[in-house]
Amino acid sequence: MPADPFAGLPPVGAMPPAAAAAKLREVGEDAGPPDDPDLPASFGPLDFLPWRRKLWAGTTHLFGYLPPTPPGSGMVPLVGAGAITPDPSLRGARVRVTLDRLRVAQYPGGGTHLVLFDFAARNPAPGEAGELHFNATYRVREGGTAAVAGFPVFVGLPVGPDGLALRCYTVNVRNEGDEAALGFLDSDTFRAGLKLVGAAQPALAPLSALAANLTRAVAGRSRNVPVQDFTLGLDFGANPMGARLAEGNYLAVQVPDDDLAGWDWGAWGYDPRSGQVVGTAGGGEPLPYNYVVFGVSRQVDELTRAG
Repeated sequence: MPADPFAGLPPVGAMPPAAAAAKLREVGEDAGPPDDPDLPASFGPLDFLPWRRKLWAGTTHLFGYLPPTPPGSGMVPLVGAGAITPDPSLRGARVRVTLDRLRVAQYPGGGTHLVLFDFAARNPAPGEAGELHFNATYRVREGGTAAVAGFPVFVGLPVGPDGLALRCYTVNVRNEGDEAALGFLDSDTFRAGLKLVGAAQPALAPLSALAANLTRAVAGRSRNVPVQDFTLGLDFGANPMGARLAEGNYLAVQVPDDDLAGWDWGAWGYDPRSGQVVGTAGGGEPLPYNYVVFGVSRQVDELTRAG
């Protein structure tokens, strides 16, 4: 089991109150009460409640699934990622992992956010790096969805005998120097994703370490706030509390603890017309939480196409 590169850098929802308060002050989350905006809010141990209901104040993520759907289909219902039938033919195959949606309902500081993603995947290749990391940045306004769909993250990722393990760690970047320095992640080289098909395996370990170290450095700097950290293990078993591996889309939704008891995946679906996850009843209101959508599909290389 590789060491956690982000040990000691928890998301803000998992920080001790005093540490979280200090970090939040850096990004302007210390505004006073509405009736006295000049009075700063104190975030002592008993004053954590003023932002307890913030959508980023919790660490819990729930995982849903959308099956592949023919063009022209209507509303696609969501189901829990543990309620689907796994596809055993993916065992030992190579898959393409894409980022298909990034919804920032609420991140610390408000306004327009630069979000640094660290994507990680367990590498089952014998004798190679136990974990692969890849970085990308997205600029998205509070309450909106990033302009991303089908962004390649891992291309040709091998599936182990037990499935896949994917991790996502996000940092809300407000440090102006870091914003400028991260511009290289927008280059064509990085937009192509981490290609594992035909890659020299020994070269992947230092590249992966470089990506993880970059995220760690940015997450620890002033005015930058880690927000989401989740791991999604996809297997071929039948454990009711696990998640199954199949082709399709997986949603990771950051849900406040107070909203967990009444959670029902059946209340949400994907509307192809708007490209959003919306309520299945009423006016089709967008899912009001931070969420990330990954796509998993079987990798088809050029030789396979030619055959």
